[in-house]
Amino acid sequence: ETGKSVVMKGLFNILAAAGLLLWCAPVRAQALPSFADLVEKLQPSVVNISTTHKPQEDSSNEEMLGIESTNPRIKDYFNPQNPQQLSLGSGFIIDGDGYIITNNHVIDQAEEITVTLADNRQLTARLVGRDGKTDIALIKVEASEKLPAVKLGDSDKIRVGDWVLAIGNPFGLGGSVTAGIVSAKSRDIEAGPYDNFIQTDASINQGSSGGPMFNLDGEVIGINTAIFSTNGGSMGIGFAVPVNLTHFVIEQLKSKGKVERGWIGIKIQPNSGDIAHSLSQQAQRGVIVSSVSEGSSAKAAGIEAGDIILSFDGQPIDDTKNFSRMVAETEVGKTINLEIWRDKQIRKISLPVMLMPEEPSLYKEAKEENRDTAPLVEAVPERQNAPDGLIDALEISVADLTPEILNKYSLSNDARGVVVTGVVPGSDAELKGLSVGRLITQIDKKAIFDINDVKTYVNDAKIENNRPVLLLVNDNNVPHYVAVKLKSNE
Repeated sequence: ETGKSVVMKGLFNILAAAGLLLWCAPVRAQALPSFADLVEKLQPSVVNISTTHKPQEDSSNEEMLGIESTNPRIKDYFNPQNPQQLSLGSGFIIDGDGYIITNNHVIDQAEEITVTLADNRQLTARLVGRDGKTDIALIKVEASEKLPAVKLGDSDKIRVGDWVLAIGNPFGLGGSVTAGIVSAKSRDIEAGPYDNFIQTDASINQGSSGGPMFNLDGEVIGINTAIFSTNGGSMGIGFAVPVNLTHFVIEQLKSKGKVERGWIGIKIQPNSGDIAHSLSQQAQRGVIVSSVSEGSSAKAAGIEAGDIILSFDGQPIDDTKNFSRMVAETEVGKTINLEIWRDKQIRKISLPVMLMPEEPSLYKEAKEENRDTAPLVEAVPERQNAPDGLIDALEISVADLTPEILNKYSLSNDARGVVVTGVVPGSDAELKGLSVGRLITQIDKKAIFDINDVKTYVNDAKIENNRPVLLLVNDNNVPHYVAVKLKSNE
């Protein structure tokens, strides 16, 4: 028996070793790629950017960087005693005539922009145009010869897990190359209205901003823009603007020096299962119109707060930022076709695209929306002292808008509706963000003026299979819809 055991053990070891060799063989065959040839080809198109601007009081660049530098070269670049601060970033040549893309925040408030090419030549650049909404800037240098330009790829084709290269100027160390993979796509980090970032674990540090992210075909598929960090350095989470998002911006900056976007004058928010249910929509589709601006083409075309936009010129809509981009990138003056859901049916509306105002006033539009979407009534009920009312089905307490309530919650004298004075912890209302001091102006798209209106419309929802009710909530003069489930009596 002992001899058999030895023989069997030996056979097992041989088979295990053979299996290990077979398992390792494909791993060896799939060795990590070398990026050397690709980097050698791409580096001449990547530039370092430095800008000078007036120093801010009580600030030092080392504090801004979040590092304590011991490198003499970096110390020279970031000398707090220098009368002018010097900011470093990256960029890449997109046209042999000297057009260069970088981040807007790299050249923001710059008095002078200097570009250092891969061969160490320094050229003064002029600002062609910039766009704060996408954090993209276009600058131009004059050279005696054609400059090596990158090829722009298709950022929609990249997949999570694909290899990417980042080349930039981290901490003033020009020509630095890092590699990683695409960690995620379509990230919204609340940096702007058109967020759609590519996330990567390729090291991106301060100074890499504006640099290119390449795929393995040597095409730019992103502009490195931001990092997530608690210490000022790379923590393996970096974000790049997809290059497909920049085509419209670059074209506009080149031809006009600024970006002119389309606008139809609505505010939108995501749809949800509860909102769709409250509006008798069979399937959760589209985006919700939360307000309509006075004087806009949407207002003239009859679009109303509470409408659900299902499609834009035949393209299905299910994302607020994609819809915003579609409108923004539409030529001003063009007529577009929308499909909307209203009153349990689909309607078609055509309207022209207007030029987006420079700085639309959220406060003004919110006030206009609250006033204009409310049905006209012969008289607003006189405000009298009234106690708080518990709306048990919603698990909230509300109060009529008496002078004392207006003063207590800092509401304007022309406010209409009821104010939330209490929310049951753990309720659906709390989960949906309702809190004390919020103003409820409509329920199920019907204006409310007192507690009795609230009770009436909530009872209507109870009759209709206890469906969620759709509340129009005014939060610091910004209206948005919330669908709140009614408390079950079981």
